[in-house]
Amino acid sequence: MKYVTLAEVKEILTEEGKKRELNVYQKAALMHAEGFAKLKADEAKKLVKELMELDFMDEKHAVKIADILPIHPDQVRTIYTKEKIVLPPEDIKKILDIVAKYL
Repeated sequence: MKYVTLAEVKEILTEEGKKRELNVYQKAALMHAEGFAKLKADEAKKLVKELMELDFMDEKHAVKIADILPIHPDQVRTIYTKEKIVLPPEDIKKILDIVAKYL
């Protein structure tokens, strides 16, 4: 399984839509991606790559961070809440510093 950002979904479905008619689910996914993707696909990939260089980061969380682009520590904590992971403040700061480069 590979995780992809909303920006990548938008790019993939836009290209696929040029080749053929998208089904109703693909159209809905494209509309969602167009409405919520905040970065271009190449920027999102770079952000995920940079986040993955952090020793505590996994791909799932890096992609989610690239989609949300958190600006506050509480937003980062919320991303990790489901897995009951508590990041120390210095790790949250590292994430926010990296995200800030892409805003």
